[in-house]
Amino acid sequence: MSDLFEEAEAAAELKRLAEEIARHNRLYHSEDQPEISDADFDALIRRNAELEAKYPHLVRADSPAVQVGAAPAGHLAKVPHAAPMLSLDNAFSDEDVADFVGRVRRFLNLGEGAEVALTAEPKIDGLSCSLRYEKGVLVLAATRGDGTTGEDVTPNARTVADIPERLSGKAPDVFEIRGEVYMAKADFAALNKRQEAEGGKIFANPRNAAAGSLRQKDAAITAARPLRFLAHGWGEVSELPGETQCDIMHAIAAWGLPVSEDFQRFTDMDALIAHYRAIETKRADLPFDIDGVVYKIDRLDWQKRLGQVARAPRWAIAHKFPAERAQTTLNAIDIQVGRTGKLTPVARLEAVTVGGVTVTNATLHNADEIGRLGVRPGDRIVVQRAGDVIPQIVENLTAGEDRPPYVFPDHCPECGSEAVREEGEVDVRCTGGLICPAQRVERLRHFVSRHALDIEGLGLVHIEAFFKDGLLQSPADIFKLKKGVLLSRERWAEVSAQNLIDAIDAKRTPPLDRFLFALGIRHVGEVTARDLARRYRSLEALREMVARALAVREEIQPTPAEPERKYVQRRDKAVVAVIDTPNIGPEVANAILDFFDEPHNREVLDDILASGVAVQDVVHETRQSEVSGKTVVFTGSLETMSRDEAKAQAESLGAKAAGSVSAKTDLVVAGPGAGSKLKKAEELGIRVISEADWAAIVAGAS
Repeated sequence: MSDLFEEAEAAAELKRLAEEIARHNRLYHSEDQPEISDADFDALIRRNAELEAKYPHLVRADSPAVQVGAAPAGHLAKVPHAAPMLSLDNAFSDEDVADFVGRVRRFLNLGEGAEVALTAEPKIDGLSCSLRYEKGVLVLAATRGDGTTGEDVTPNARTVADIPERLSGKAPDVFEIRGEVYMAKADFAALNKRQEAEGGKIFANPRNAAAGSLRQKDAAITAARPLRFLAHGWGEVSELPGETQCDIMHAIAAWGLPVSEDFQRFTDMDALIAHYRAIETKRADLPFDIDGVVYKIDRLDWQKRLGQVARAPRWAIAHKFPAERAQTTLNAIDIQVGRTGKLTPVARLEAVTVGGVTVTNATLHNADEIGRLGVRPGDRIVVQRAGDVIPQIVENLTAGEDRPPYVFPDHCPECGSEAVREEGEVDVRCTGGLICPAQRVERLRHFVSRHALDIEGLGLVHIEAFFKDGLLQSPADIFKLKKGVLLSRERWAEVSAQNLIDAIDAKRTPPLDRFLFALGIRHVGEVTARDLARRYRSLEALREMVARALAVREEIQPTPAEPERKYVQRRDKAVVAVIDTPNIGPEVANAILDFFDEPHNREVLDDILASGVAVQDVVHETRQSEVSGKTVVFTGSLETMSRDEAKAQAESLGAKAAGSVSAKTDLVVAGPGAGSKLKKAEELGIRVISEADWAAIVAGAS
């Protein structure tokens, strides 16, 4: 039984790691906004690899071990790579490098005395880019993307000084040169200074600045940014001008592309590691950021034999640098409130230089991290900067001093509402969502979004502008907007002002389910809001139920010697029984009660109702049909109705509308362009019908 439990935990952990790593890949590769350090990301990858090695039968189809980068997204055209742009496996110690060489020897069946030559070069921290030259002329430049498909940045790449329009000398008919687009440290500092003076975006680090500059829609913006390029390899070629890595890199340099001055060839392991140490020593003095040294097998015939695993070649490895550290003093701990209410502690530090960068702030993540480190203002700490994102505290040098511990706030510093931590979560969140200044813009945006009140014409740009000028502070203010006030504002005319007022007036009688969803109660999505609305029919009945549930939650107290866990389970069971709504368990139930228990939220709700909003009761009637009690999935393009309308039809017939196909699916309605869902349905033998067939079912329902 314990083995099964361990496997279940491992499967859950692999799922969490796959989702988390994919999110961080997207933030880094597609959005140029990493949230964690390279070292922390590498730790996630290592943890995933350890679990997959221990439980190979649990390896997921979306395993990070087979993913490269992130799928390209945005305004740039997508282009397939003729040869995949792979990632690299990592080494974190000299022993890891020795193991890499040992694996190469075993794979190639080489004797211990056989010479294995490797090249070494700095691993520059930039944006991977592939330059395709045909008959010596640049015809395409593409980012790595997910390794298979990248983004076309050809006009932008032509503006980079290090990228020649035409190769020097005689080059093969087709040759893709691959390398990194980067921004030198001095150029990055000058750019940020200029951006600040002009009120523009301030970049977090040179890598983000380079990526954001190369991926501009307007090549003129890219041309104004000081980008550079450093070559480190190649992709598709019509022929190779040599038989070794050294040969090809020397040819690339001869054609006019810059190659690292520290590119060297080694046959001795001690000399290889000494080169790594030398590069590490001068790391801070290099004009660009690096995070390690890349080793490659020199012989190309051996590279070909070694081949690749899912996401990386067997013939190359990145020897990463340890994170850079320094000692300083923790002056204060500030609490920042995010747009979703999360309270994040930020350490304010005595300024210290770490890896050539002055550091004054560090992340503390959450209350648990503060407790683990035992940090308090006044402590002497060790700060680490890894990957050029927000530094982190890794050690408290004065933890043993006799001073009171830091107490994490239980009320929001922005609005004074209670701040709670739900069971099983690490984050503390403000419960005053509707009135908290840190959350208001996001809450207002959600309130008017498509699946909430759906107020056409009141988008994020207008909400932010109205909020900044004091016109919108809470949802009730939306219904107090006057046409005359709009007309007095810049760029508002008679028609646009009247259209917005009409759109707002049209939403003064929202159905209960949409209104509940619009309130932004934690864990209450569209489905839960609909379930609550069907169960209680009216807002008055719902609020009466909440009052009863709150009273029950308050009345139930722990008995003597009762374990905390047993008490919580007993209390939550009673609360769920009062709410008495399908699919609502303790987590959602307590989130609903926390929302209505916060006085600020009740005041805002009453203010909305007082502003002329009349929430409509829900009358849910279902018709009997052949799909009553069944699960239906809609896929492909629907030509006569929207996806929302189709789901509403299914629910009106007593069916459940699901978003994915599984063994529990009874029917799939497939329109033009149906893809993987249709294929899976066919594989599972699930009935598939057309949109016209579905319309006939709806028409024939009693």
